[in-house]
Amino acid sequence: MYPNLYFFLKDTFGVEPWAWTKYINSFGFFVAIAFVAAAFILTRELKRKERLQLLFPVEETVVVGKPATTGELISNAIFGFLIGYKLLGIFFSNEGLPPQEYIFSSKGSLLGGVVLAVLFAWLRYREKSRQKLAKPEERKVRVWPHERVGDIIVLAAIFGFAGAKVFDNLENWDRFIQNPVENLLSPSGLTFYGGLICATVAILWYARKKKISIRHLVDSAAPALMIAYAIGRIGCQVSGDGDWGVPNSAYVTTSEGKAMLAQPGDFDKAVEQHKAIFASEFGEDDIPHISTKAPSFLPVWMVAYPYAHNVNEEGFRIAGCEGDYCTALPVPAYPTPFYETVMCGILFFILMFLRRKITIPGQIFAMYLVMNGVERFFIEKIRVNTKYDIWGFHPTQAELISSLLVIVGAALYFWVKKLPAPAKK
Repeated sequence: MYPNLYFFLKDTFGVEPWAWTKYINSFGFFVAIAFVAAAFILTRELKRKERLQLLFPVEETVVVGKPATTGELISNAIFGFLIGYKLLGIFFSNEGLPPQEYIFSSKGSLLGGVVLAVLFAWLRYREKSRQKLAKPEERKVRVWPHERVGDIIVLAAIFGFAGAKVFDNLENWDRFIQNPVENLLSPSGLTFYGGLICATVAILWYARKKKISIRHLVDSAAPALMIAYAIGRIGCQVSGDGDWGVPNSAYVTTSEGKAMLAQPGDFDKAVEQHKAIFASEFGEDDIPHISTKAPSFLPVWMVAYPYAHNVNEEGFRIAGCEGDYCTALPVPAYPTPFYETVMCGILFFILMFLRRKITIPGQIFAMYLVMNGVERFFIEKIRVNTKYDIWGFHPTQAELISSLLVIVGAALYFWVKKLPAPAKK
């Protein structure tokens, strides 16, 4: 496990890396790559539809040659202050706090904030001064849908994070009511479907406002969403953020944090020895587990991963390990993030192949909903998640939402056939 870049460099090259590499977290790194990949695929798809004359530009009136307004200077200064206060604060802090905790705390560098506030305001002032005309004038410009990808990605990031936090706290209500403020501001605890739903609503509103064909937009976004999810799950696997599966009782973890084939009774001994660890994750009820021995042609970690040095620091202390991130799970778990990366990677290529074969707008997105729902529903069967009690059934939040996505996706697939094609202009 590599909670951040520091541990990766140290393990790979056997040298003591620079201290600042501790602040490049594995999960955040892959999430950033996921956003870049999504933006790239979405841009390509929108351009393809523009060439096919399925999407068109919108004419907008802009004023050029105006000097920077007071509001623009203030907003840029505030943004610069926040960046400097936190970013420079992390690099020069002696608090010893993890980056996530530091960002969501009140701590920061006042000097760094002031310096970047002045710099950002000055850069905005200089940019506007270079464009200044003796008499500002109105100009009409044509903006193509692919030129709005930056705005779409920002909306997805903001509303996606907010939705992921809200749905996570709804799923873990007992934890939330104990400390609402800390749970809302904590960087940990994110639910994918919450982010997907809220980000989708925000982007649909934006598309309608900017007169972008919603059906063509969501079709373009479908493969982008799939590959972004696949890459994001790499971050979950590499950092060990808790999104693992149930224990694989065919193996136990050694004191050095390695998976070892279990002998009869070893699983019960591990549960008894680490009773507090299992109780904190599963409660006092029976511990869910599945016994699967790895086939000879597969490495053991593909079915039993101990998540040694995980970023959540869950499990027992690894013998001989010093410092942070020195824990491993007592019983190896199924690496469900790895499974999802593989499955969603395959589904991405399927969507990319079908997007040229299926021409009815909206059907590619409908297929994405069905594929994503089916994949997530079945992976939930071996994942660790909070379960609800509904009329004797015990589904997880993800199972409920994924089932709904399959139903909505199937209905949407046939409904869009009856709709008239988006008007060409």
